[in-house]
Amino acid sequence: MNAGKLTGKVAVVTGASRGIGRAIAALLASEGASVAGCARRVSNGHFLDDLDPAQHARHLIAACDVRRSEEVSLFRDLVLARLGAPDILVNNAGSVARASIEELPEETWDDVLATNLKSMFLVIRALLPALRGRGRGRIINMASIAGRQGTPLLGAYCAAKHGVVGLTRALAEELRPDGIAVNAICPGSVATEMLALGRPGAKPDLTPTEVARVALFLAVDAPAAMTGQCLDVFG
Repeated sequence: MNAGKLTGKVAVVTGASRGIGRAIAALLASEGASVAGCARRVSNGHFLDDLDPAQHARHLIAACDVRRSEEVSLFRDLVLARLGAPDILVNNAGSVARASIEELPEETWDDVLATNLKSMFLVIRALLPALRGRGRGRIINMASIAGRQGTPLLGAYCAAKHGVVGLTRALAEELRPDGIAVNAICPGSVATEMLALGRPGAKPDLTPTEVARVALFLAVDAPAAMTGQCLDVFG
């Protein structure tokens, strides 16, 4: 068997129990990476279910609410103890709420911002010392077409994903001297539960696997000098 593109590498993927995150974690694992995945709940399926059971020992999946710094710290400690310092970090965890601004509860606004944006701050902050210790690395943030455009009834989600684009660009400049490339993916409509919830009746243009292939490009084939980019994966 030929070695995969990521043999010997360690990858961390948040939101790895379903949709895009599950597809990314499974694809990185299939390319040889040891993958640490997390999700708020992991009892109802996750990326390990998509792999040969013989591969499971070199990966891990853990419950972690990435909105909470204490849980993120525990997850970081588990990753470092079991797999070592990561080479790749994919911030994918997200949620959506559909409501007009005047009807959107404050706690729902806070939750959507925390899940989609604050979580990236917490996870990056926790793992950055280990990434810096490698002297190189790739951080991939999952944004959205909603980080480029406005969508009615998705005000909180659009605000969060626009924030992801801004965070990506700022962090790219901050980490350029460390050899860590930071890029984002902005998919259009993807066949996931979130699309059905956020835009009922919308027809997906993409599958999670297609988005995962973009993440693999950023993790492996994108030049090291490519940083601060937000790849639009829609027409």
